[in-house]
This record gives sequence, structure tokens and C-alpha cells, in this order.
Amino acid sequence: MLHEPQSLSLDTVESPIGDLLLAMDSEAVCLLAFADEGDWADRYLQRHWPTHRRARQPVPAHIRDALNAYFMRDLSALDRIPVRARGTAFQQHVWDELRRIPPGRTASYGEVAERIGHPKAVRAAGLANARNPVSVIVPCHRVIGANGALTGYGGGLRRKAWLLQHEGVPLKTAMD
Repeated sequence: MLHEPQSLSLDTVESPIGDLLLAMDSEAVCLLAFADEGDWADRYLQRHWPTHRRARQPVPAHIRDALNAYFMRDLSALDRIPVRARGTAFQQHVWDELRRIPPGRTASYGEVAERIGHPKAVRAAGLANARNPVSVIVPCHRVIGANGALTGYGGGLRRKAWLLQHEGVPLKTAMD
């Protein structure tokens, strides 16, 4: 089990779909959000990591390399990135399940709820998906509506569509 460091490193990582704000302790990524979601990211860090010192420091090479590899089509590269996200036990179950959805595949909110043993908790699974603090690495973009349509994404539907297309998922609807 990972121990609990008392500081977070913050950095920005460039990606083809916009800059990513990354926060990590000495062992794992705690937050990965699009830089234009900065207010949400700040609130998350303040709520879940209030006593941790924060400092601007470069992302470790192995994390930056894995992110870059993913964006260059090594779709399994994200599996090498350790994550330490904070949330409720239910959210943790949902986020763990999201990491089990392989690149190039999608699942509906109902399927995620079913897989974690709470088939009636479709809305709760959707809310947990929406509160995922480690975007892209914990692939909330792989969750779609039961009818196959793209539904909400904190980084915007255009980014969700880009990520899914990048992973080889054929999209059923055009994005605005």
C-alpha cells in the first residue's frame, strides 16, 4: 500500500487536446484535469488535500513519458501510471471499474453500475464518473449513454470525442 506523503507537486503537461494540470505526491497522480478546469481542480485539491504543501515542480519523467506515449497511440501507457484519487468508497469502486474498461471500448453508466454490484445505482455511477479527479488516466471518457450517444464530460464533448476516436472507438453521432 502507498504511504501518505505530505506534499503535492503541481505541473502542466501539454496534450493535443489542451494543457493538463497534474498534481501528484511522491508516488502517484492525485489529479489530472484540463487546465481550463482550474477552478474545479483547485476546489478538489483544497477539499481532499487541505494540509498538503503544494509546489510547482516538473512532472517526473516516467509520468510525462507515459502520458506522451498515450497521446502518440501507445494506448496501454496509462496503465503504468499509479493513481491516488480521493473520494467516497462508492466513487473509488466506480473509478477502479473505469480503469478496467480497455482502450477502444466503452461502457454505459448502467453497465458500470452493474459491474460494481449496484445495478440500480446508475445515476450515482454517473455522478461518480463526473467527479473523477484523474481525467484521461482514469478513463471516464469511455463511459457513454445506454443508446451509444456521447454524454457529458468535464473537459467538453469535443475532447471526449477526440479521446474515443484516438482510441479507435467509432462514434455514432456528430459533435457540435
